[in-house]
Amino acid sequence: MWSADPALAPAGFFGANGMKIHDGAVWAANSDHGTIVRIPVTEDGGSGRAEVRATGLEGIDDFDFTGRGDEILAAINQSSKLVRVGADGEHETLLDADDGMQGTTAVIVRGNRVYVTNGANLAGNDPTLMLARLQRR
Repeated sequence: MWSADPALAPAGFFGANGMKIHDGAVWAANSDHGTIVRIPVTEDGGSGRAEVRATGLEGIDDFDFTGRGDEILAAINQSSKLVRVGADGEHETLLDADDGMQGTTAVIVRGNRVYVTNGANLAGNDPTLMLARLQRR
């Protein structure tokens, strides 16, 4: 076990769910707590102290970094949203059900393209892969 920090634990259903390695740390989404957690990788490869970097993201399933520091795009499953999370943890909805999000499950950023999956668990028989363009400010 690399880390058993309580910030990764579930609160009923899912705990740690999505995971990425970025800038010397392992980042994980906790679906139940609606958080994004950053755990630094120590010089010997161990886990440092976990730090909650964002809250209020209930149902977060997956996320990816935009290429602008610690800025993140997060797939919020139950509310069918794609959310931008700033380095300070503040967040805003970029796309929602009105834009075709349905049971949003995963997101990958490649350059200015954002690929988002809609899961069949909430979309019925219509799972899709959405493509969005990331505007650089």
